[in-house]
Amino acid sequence: MAMVKEIMGQPMLGAFCFDASTGLSHLKRGALKHKKFSLFPIFSCSSMLAQELKKGVQVFAKDEESNIALALNPVTLTITGTVTINNSKITEKETMAKILQHFDTSNNTLRGRGLVMQLVSTEFDPRTMEPKLSNRAVLNLFNEFKIGADEMSTYKVEFEIDSNFGLAGAITVTNKYDQEIFLEVISIEGVVDIACNSWVQPDKVHSEKRIFFGNKAYLPWNTPMGLRELREEELRQLRGDGKGVRRACDRVYDYDVYNDLGNPDEGNEHVRPILGTKEFPDPRRCRTGRPRTMIDEKYESPVNASMETYVPRDEAFEGVKKEGLDCEKLKGITRNLIPFFTTCVAKCGDFKQLSDITNIYKRKDLHEIKAEKGKPSQPMDVIRKIYDDVEEYFKFNTPRINGGTDCCIRDEELGRQALAGVNPLSIKRLETFPPISNLDPSLYGAQESALKEEHIINHLDGMSVEQAMSEKKLYMLDYHDAYLPFLKAINAQEDRKAYATRTILYLTRIGTLKPIAIELSLPEGEPSKQVLTPPLDGTSYWLWQLAKAHVCSNDAGVHQLVQHWLRTHSCMEPFIIAAHRQLSVMHPIFKLLKPHMKHTLQINALAREALINAGGIIESDFTSGKYSTHMVSAAYRDCWRFDMEALPADLIRRGMAEHDPTHPHGLRLLIEDYPYADDGLLIWVALENLVRTYVNYYYNDEFMVQSDKELQAWYDEIINVGHADHRDASWWPRLSTPSDLTTILTTLIWVTSVQHSALNFGQYPLGGYVPMRSPLMKKLLPKEEDQEYKDFLEDPKGYLLSSLPNLYQTTKFLAVVSILSQHSMDEEYLGQRALSGWVGDPEIIEAFYKFSIDIRRIEKEIEKRNGDPKRRNRCGAGIPPYELLIASSDPGVTCRGVPNSISI
Repeated sequence: MAMVKEIMGQPMLGAFCFDASTGLSHLKRGALKHKKFSLFPIFSCSSMLAQELKKGVQVFAKDEESNIALALNPVTLTITGTVTINNSKITEKETMAKILQHFDTSNNTLRGRGLVMQLVSTEFDPRTMEPKLSNRAVLNLFNEFKIGADEMSTYKVEFEIDSNFGLAGAITVTNKYDQEIFLEVISIEGVVDIACNSWVQPDKVHSEKRIFFGNKAYLPWNTPMGLRELREEELRQLRGDGKGVRRACDRVYDYDVYNDLGNPDEGNEHVRPILGTKEFPDPRRCRTGRPRTMIDEKYESPVNASMETYVPRDEAFEGVKKEGLDCEKLKGITRNLIPFFTTCVAKCGDFKQLSDITNIYKRKDLHEIKAEKGKPSQPMDVIRKIYDDVEEYFKFNTPRINGGTDCCIRDEELGRQALAGVNPLSIKRLETFPPISNLDPSLYGAQESALKEEHIINHLDGMSVEQAMSEKKLYMLDYHDAYLPFLKAINAQEDRKAYATRTILYLTRIGTLKPIAIELSLPEGEPSKQVLTPPLDGTSYWLWQLAKAHVCSNDAGVHQLVQHWLRTHSCMEPFIIAAHRQLSVMHPIFKLLKPHMKHTLQINALAREALINAGGIIESDFTSGKYSTHMVSAAYRDCWRFDMEALPADLIRRGMAEHDPTHPHGLRLLIEDYPYADDGLLIWVALENLVRTYVNYYYNDEFMVQSDKELQAWYDEIINVGHADHRDASWWPRLSTPSDLTTILTTLIWVTSVQHSALNFGQYPLGGYVPMRSPLMKKLLPKEEDQEYKDFLEDPKGYLLSSLPNLYQTTKFLAVVSILSQHSMDEEYLGQRALSGWVGDPEIIEAFYKFSIDIRRIEKEIEKRNGDPKRRNRCGAGIPPYELLIASSDPGVTCRGVPNSISI
C-alpha cells in the first residue's frame, strides 16, 4: 500500500523504467494514449523498483526522448475503489423502492441510474489551470442488490486517471436514483480514504454535486491547489442563501431568532416573547424558514403533524439512537395514560399521602422474592404475578435518590446535593452579609435582605459572621435575582406559587454543608420577606420542610432553564452553526470539534418543539410556567459570559476555589470534597493538555492563528451573529495566539461533554423523587390568619404533599427526565474517537491515545474517591457514589457516562 501511495503522490512516469533499446518504439507520441494499466502488475516489475518507490525516489526512462514521450503522452490507468453504503439508515419505504427498481426491467427503470463519481487530484493541471479529474465512474448499486443485505454493503468501482494525476484529495458524487443514499466511506486502493458519513440526495432534489474530501487535515493556506476551489464551494453550499423554507433533505446551516416558541394564531395565551431581540436577548438558533403565523408575521409557525422541525440532514437522529428515543417516548406516553385519566378525567390526581407517590415507582414484591428462591408458585400466585407485571410496566424505576418513608429532603442531603447532585453549578461562597441583590431598584424596589446575624450566629460553632466568612465557612444558594422579577406573574398562574429563595449553608468540620437559614422573598408590596431557621418544635419543623421544598423547586427551575438549557444547549448552538459555515471539514479545528458537535442541533430542535415551547414540558411541569423563557433571557443578559464557562474560571467566580500554584491543577478547592469540581479538574487538565498539544502541532506562532481566515471568520461569526446580543461585550476572549485558541477550544469541549453530562445524566437518578426535588410548588407557606393555616396544623404532611405537582404532572416530568438521562446504544464517550483523519500525524495520534489513557486513569481515581469514607459527600450510609464524571457507561439510565457531545 505504501508503494501505491508513493506512485499516486508523484507523476506516474516515475513508476516505470524503460530500456531505450527495446521499449522506445512503444513510447512514440500517442502510442499509449488509450492503453490502460492496472496499478497492481506494476508491483511485480522488480523488487529494486519497489524499494525505490517506497523511498519516494523517482525512476526515469533511460533517455530524454522517453521522458518527453511519457510527459506528453500520459498513460491511462485504471484504479479500483470501494464504496461502503450504510443500509441500516435506509427506511423500509426506500428499501421497497429499491426492490421495485431492481425487478422492474420491462420499462428500463434503471437506465441512467447510479452514483456518478469523479476523483479530484490535489494538483492543478498546468494547461487548464483547473484541478485534475478522473473520468466519471458510474456505480449501479442495484446490480448487486440483495434482499436482506447486511448493515453495510461494499461495492467496487473503477476510475480512469492519467499517469500524472497525482494524489486523489477529494471525490464528487451525484446521486441519479430517486432516493437518498447514505455513504459511509470511499477507499481508493488503500491510497486515500474518504470518510463520507453523510446522506447524498438525488440530483433532481439537489443538483449540486456532493463534495467529499480525503481524511488529511489542511489549514487554509496549505490546502493543495487542486482542492482550494472545492473547499470554498463546499462551505458555500453549507451556508445557503438565508432564504426560503428549509426542507428535511437540506444541509444548510443558518441563523434565526427564537420566534417559534409560541403561536399567536391560537390566541394571546399562546404568545411568547421572541428571544434574540433587544428586549429579550438570547443566542441564535438554526434557521428553518417555516411560514410565518397569520396574525403576526414576526413569528414563525410551529411544527405540526406533517412537518418536523428542520435540522441539516446529517444532524438528524438515525439508527439505534432514533429507535431508542422513539421507544422511550412511546413508553412515556403509555405510562401517562392512567395518570392522565386519574388527574384530568376523574379529578383525583392530588397527592394526599406518601403512598400515592411511592406507588409511582416499581417495587419488589413478595411473590417475586419467593420465585427468586426457587419456591413453587400456586395458580393464584401466577395470576397475581401477571397482574402485578402489567401494573409494574406502567411504573417508573426507583431513583437512586429517594426519601424512603420521608416526604421531604433532609438538611444534610440538601447541602450534599449542592455539591454532588444534579445541579452543582449554583453553590457559591458567601462573601458579603447580608447578601446583596443586583436587581435595579428603580424597577424592583429596594431589595435589602431580611437575613440578620441573629438568624445564623448560633450555628457557626462560636464564630462571628465575619470570622466565618473570612475562614470561608459560609456558602449560599441564591435564587433571589433569578426569580423575583417574575414572581408576581408566576404566582398569578393557576396552581403555581413560588418564592425567590436564598439559602445560607455552613461548612461543617467534616466537610459537609448544612442549611442554617432560608430567606423567602415575594415581590414588593406583599409581606415580602421572611427568614426560617432550623426547627425547634413541630410547627417550625414543618414550616422548615416547606421552605426547603421551595428552595429545591427554585433549584430545579434554575438547573433546567439556566444551567442545563441555556449554558449548554442554547449557548453552544451558535458555535456549532458557525463551525459548519466557516470551517472546512478539512480544517484541523473542525476535525477536532466534530465529535463534540454531534446531534446537538437535533436535540435543540426537539426541545423547541416540545420542551421550552408554549405549553411544553417545562411550562407544564415547572413553577416558572409561561415565564420560563423570560427567565432564560434574563440569565443570558445578566449572567452568561463565555470567558467564565471554563471550569477554573467558573469555580473562581463563584468563590469555590482560589489560585494556588502548589496544587496539581493550580487551584485550591475551598471545599475539598466537592465531587463535581474535584473530579472535573482531573478531566479539565487532561483535556487542556490534549488541546494544547493539538493546537501547537498546527500553529507554531500567533501569526498563524491571526492569519487563518477560516478560524478568524468562525470566531467572528460566533460573536457578531450567533451571540449578537453580546457582540459588544468586553469579556469575549481574544483569538490571537495558540494559547488563546487552546483556552477557547478546551472550554467548548468541556461544556459540550463534561459540563453537560454533569447536569444531564443524573436528572432521573438524582432528581426523580419528586418530594425531594419538586419541579413546581402549588402553595406558599400558610399564614396564621388564613384557613390554610388550620389545615396545615391539622395535617402538615398532607399540606406539603398537596403543594407538590399532581399525579399527571409528576409522571410527565418523570417520563421526560428519564428520556433525557438515557445513554443510547451507539453513544461515543470522552476518550473515544476515530483517528483515521490523522494517519500521517503520529504526534496527534499519540496525543489522543494519551488522553484516552488519562480518561481511563481518571475513572479509576474517581472510583477510588467514591470508596473513601473521609469523603462524606460521596461515601457513607445511604450516600450514592458520585459517578457522573466517569466517562464510560453502559446504555440506559446509569447516572454515569460522559458522551463527546450534548447528546441523549
